[in-house]
Amino acid sequence: MRRLHYFALVSVLGILGIGQALGAPVIRHWQSENGLRVYFVPAPEIPMVDIRLVFDAGSSRDQGLPGLASLTAGLLDEGSGDWNADVIANRFEDVGAEYSASVQRDMAWISLRSLSAAEFFDPALEAFIRVVTSPSFPERDFRRLKNIMRVALQAQDQEPDAIAEKAFYRAVYGDHPFADPVNGTEQSIDAIALEDVKDFHRRYFVARNAVLIIVGDISKEGAERVAQMIGKHLPAGKPAPSLPSVEALKAKRNIYIPFPSTQAHVYMGLPGIRRGDPDYFPLYVGNHMLGGSGFNSRLVKEVRVKHGLSYSIYSYFLPKIVKGPFEIVLQTRVDQAKKAVTLTRQIIDEFIQNGPKEGELESSIKNITGGFPLRIDSNADIVSYLAVIGFYQLPLSYLDTFNTHIRSVNKEIIQDAFRRRVHLEEMVTVIVGGEESERGERSADE
Repeated sequence: MRRLHYFALVSVLGILGIGQALGAPVIRHWQSENGLRVYFVPAPEIPMVDIRLVFDAGSSRDQGLPGLASLTAGLLDEGSGDWNADVIANRFEDVGAEYSASVQRDMAWISLRSLSAAEFFDPALEAFIRVVTSPSFPERDFRRLKNIMRVALQAQDQEPDAIAEKAFYRAVYGDHPFADPVNGTEQSIDAIALEDVKDFHRRYFVARNAVLIIVGDISKEGAERVAQMIGKHLPAGKPAPSLPSVEALKAKRNIYIPFPSTQAHVYMGLPGIRRGDPDYFPLYVGNHMLGGSGFNSRLVKEVRVKHGLSYSIYSYFLPKIVKGPFEIVLQTRVDQAKKAVTLTRQIIDEFIQNGPKEGELESSIKNITGGFPLRIDSNADIVSYLAVIGFYQLPLSYLDTFNTHIRSVNKEIIQDAFRRRVHLEEMVTVIVGGEESERGERSADE
């Protein structure tokens, strides 16, 4: 009952966003003896602690076995020593803690959310450390999770959006590790052996390949104690090697994949930018006007509202440790797909050539800067931003100076950045939907 009352209080405080909306948090940073980099923000207003371990262990490290990183992360909480999956789940549940894991193309992260009182936090932390640092990888659960992943992949083969996204990444990234799907393929999942999982964990789940994030109701001394406890259970290891750079595309590609549906799913784009790129802020502000601000964006106003050619349309830059993609995603009727693509390209070209319209830039800057406090008003938001700052080694002042960078952008800077970074003659377009006769690629002039 006491734990339920605690959670009721946490929920109310979380909604109110007490303490975080007043400004950017003060970030404290240090490095442990074995190379674990630590980022800490105290947040005593809510009686909770969030911990996230971020490893350079994303799917780009799959070593020719797509899905290996996802399978490894998924198996962490299936067993540790004499604890099986049920015991581990109960260890977290009994103290109201939440455990989660996720894998992206360039990173993998493991998170813990716990009440801050020692009676809840200490056992949750103990279970978290065991799960991350000494998983037993039971063979039975290994086989079971592989079967689950196969079923999920088979389901994705019936989803036009998933088909389009996979084809888009393959076309944009070619032989680069980013081309492979994060969750692998049926063939690659079949090929992964249990020893591959164990080797992956030994190689990448090490201190010098990790960033530790701590946010919440805990003192600096308490955070140091947590970091020391986690660090001493992680082997020092060594950082993962740098990923290969992403090559620019040499020509545009139009790829058509048939699918028995009345709706077409369209992905358009090309390699964009990496985290820390000096063009990030002008591209961010520019894309807010182009396709990143919902019904206020040009793409929605023109493609959806004015011409009725799309159910939804949006665009974004997804910076990664190397160049992540610039993507435009839309859904429309199959018989309107090519017309919608043509109009979308025209809108992008007009934006590149002429830049923001009068009043458009000022409105976007006000919208971005005015909404920024709401994006850092919870512990979960702070954790996510610290993960970005720590993993990509951005300056500690990143949050403090975010709005300043946004306000420093002008029309000429945006136009220059888009002209240099977004080339329509190199853009990939993938359309999923339509008859079998549409299959394949068309000429670069289509």
